[in-house]
Amino acid sequence: MTKSVLLIEDDLQMQELICSYLKDFGYATSAFSNPKEALEHFYANPEAYDIVILDLMLPHMDGFDVCKKIKACHDIPVIISSARGDIGNKIHGYELGIDDYLAKPYEPRELILRIEAVLRRLGRTEKFTVGDISIDTRNKEVSVEGYSVSLTKVEMDIFLYLLQERGHAVSREQLTAAASLPPETKNRTIDMHISNIRHKIGDDPKHPKYIRSLWGIGYKFIG
Repeated sequence: MTKSVLLIEDDLQMQELICSYLKDFGYATSAFSNPKEALEHFYANPEAYDIVILDLMLPHMDGFDVCKKIKACHDIPVIISSARGDIGNKIHGYELGIDDYLAKPYEPRELILRIEAVLRRLGRTEKFTVGDISIDTRNKEVSVEGYSVSLTKVEMDIFLYLLQERGHAVSREQLTAAASLPPETKNRTIDMHISNIRHKIGDDPKHPKYIRSLWGIGYKFIG
């Protein structure tokens, strides 16, 4: 099912770029430069959208005020996309209940990754594809090039967490917690699970397509 995005961005060049990129990745987007018009549209059918991408520096109304009104109307995930990238604005945004904060400038591909991560985390995306891998999060099923891959529960938890944090470094401690393993779990145990996952999805650790090792840190899903 096509996911719908409400984009509130007054920089028309940026708006066009984001819309084009979202379209390429299968998202339907309604874009507004005027926040009051965007809110009127949203109020008319708040459940029409899966996520909101919101700028802060808008005409007539501050983006944080727009966020408050959106959240008061409907519990929908919101990603802030703004040149106001200082920690104070980020903290205030998270206090208002936003789900992510992207400081401009950024690559549009990063916005796609953040959207996918938020929707997966909230359980709003159940089936998706990354490269040759198809994932069904509801049924905990993974297939590679159409062939089913059997992951253990721990492997599945680790794999889904890496996907959720796609593009970001993840420590072994984070993977331990994500898989509900004891805190004292050895690093080499996590490494073993990663090795098993790589083997099952056909990922060469020397030339990784999906899971990259980060020396002294952990891992990153790069697909």
